Amino acid sequence: MLVLSRKLGEKIYIGDNICITVVDIDRGKIRLGIEAPRDVAIYRQELLPLAAQQALALAQQKLPAAS
Repeated sequence: MLVLSRKLGEKIYIGDNICITVVDIDRGKIRLGIEAPRDVAIYRQELLPLAAQQALALAQQKLPAAS
């Protein structure tokens, strides 16, 4: 997992076509704006379809521990 620090208004780019912007920080919560093509599905973890949740959990188990 990559962990980054960002301030209000700063952006993170993923590939050539996804941009994540910190739009608000308030009382320990942040709000993110995500710009991505319409064909890219974006879900909050609790709303992932069950099959996707299981695949994500399996993939995380297979990742080697970071040193």
